[in-house]
Amino acid sequence: MDRTPAGWNTRAAQMADATVRPESRWHRPLAATPRHLFVPRWWTPAEQDGTWVYELRDGASAPAAWMSSAYDNSLSLITRVGPHHADHAAPAAVVPEAWPTSSATLPALVVKMYQHAFLADDSRLLVTCGSGYGTALACQRLGGDRVTSVDVDPYLVQAARERLATAGHRPRLEVCDVTGELPGTYDRIVSTVSMPAIPASWLMALNPGGRMVTTLSGTGLIIVADKTDDGGATGKVAPEPAGFMSTRHGDDYPPTPDTTDLWATAQKADGDSITTGRYPVMRVSSTWDVRSTLELTVPGIEHRMETARDGSRTAYMLHPDGSWARATAPGSRELPTVHQSGPRKLWDELDRIRTWLVIDGDLPVSGAAVRIDPEGTCHLSRSGWSATIGAR
Repeated sequence: MDRTPAGWNTRAAQMADATVRPESRWHRPLAATPRHLFVPRWWTPAEQDGTWVYELRDGASAPAAWMSSAYDNSLSLITRVGPHHADHAAPAAVVPEAWPTSSATLPALVVKMYQHAFLADDSRLLVTCGSGYGTALACQRLGGDRVTSVDVDPYLVQAARERLATAGHRPRLEVCDVTGELPGTYDRIVSTVSMPAIPASWLMALNPGGRMVTTLSGTGLIIVADKTDDGGATGKVAPEPAGFMSTRHGDDYPPTPDTTDLWATAQKADGDSITTGRYPVMRVSSTWDVRSTLELTVPGIEHRMETARDGSRTAYMLHPDGSWARATAPGSRELPTVHQSGPRKLWDELDRIRTWLVIDGDLPVSGAAVRIDPEGTCHLSRSGWSATIGAR
């Protein structure tokens, strides 16, 4: 029995109009692709008894919410949290907060990644799978015979295969760890999962002059790079930010470093340095340029933020090497008192980057030049600044 509500075509057409110009080559794929088909159920974050959880949403049970969510061009729909796929969850299921592990990426961002790839009509494309929605857009644009879609999760690949077939598409789908050997050669590689580094296998799989588009884990940086004659690639950081789930190699992400003791220390200890910060407390995780620069400078910082009833704000920074910082201010515009300790002064690193932003008006990660060695080492540089992300 077809449970698809009537009128999805109108919703999709409206979404296409809101996302790209009518003459764009991506308008028809957006208007013709039934996104709801790829997200029949999904998870939404909610607060329950003072803690964050994910609640199941079932499209067939709430058709209006299904259509509204599926055809919102600015909304990513989480389809898997930890090992819990929405397709397999019991009705009204609730799962504790964990890292999302798959989603249907917001349509506007999927299209932006494809636009950066600058697809020709005869391009052979490798794309990451997830829900299969981005693959469906590519099939509408190029034809299924030119599209290969991969995911590390066998169920996701099988579900996408069935839903793509229902939508009339039969691309090549493979269970594959995208950081390893790829199943073929391509003119374009577009990854809607973020990468800790550029795999050398991508450079080997790219045809001469081919282009890759991806993001770097822990940052908001979109890397756009074209293959060079020496087997490497050159390009730039795109001017707009993006964020995707990090690639994983198994059913779930590996356990994160246990920072329980460090967190307890950061909440109460004086530390070995007590100063006044240069700038008000900021939510670093909500930025892209500051967060990206900080991640490239000191990778692996965990950020936490608290706002008290009286309006006071406290930001915490924790690092696996034992460094921590706590900055507390009575309001959003006052300077904080900063306590920090450990091998690195994390708040000092943050203030240094913010000073850089104040003086220059932007940070060099924006529009930085990109050079990727054949083995995958990625070099970013601009205006005397440079950073290297090593091959893995």
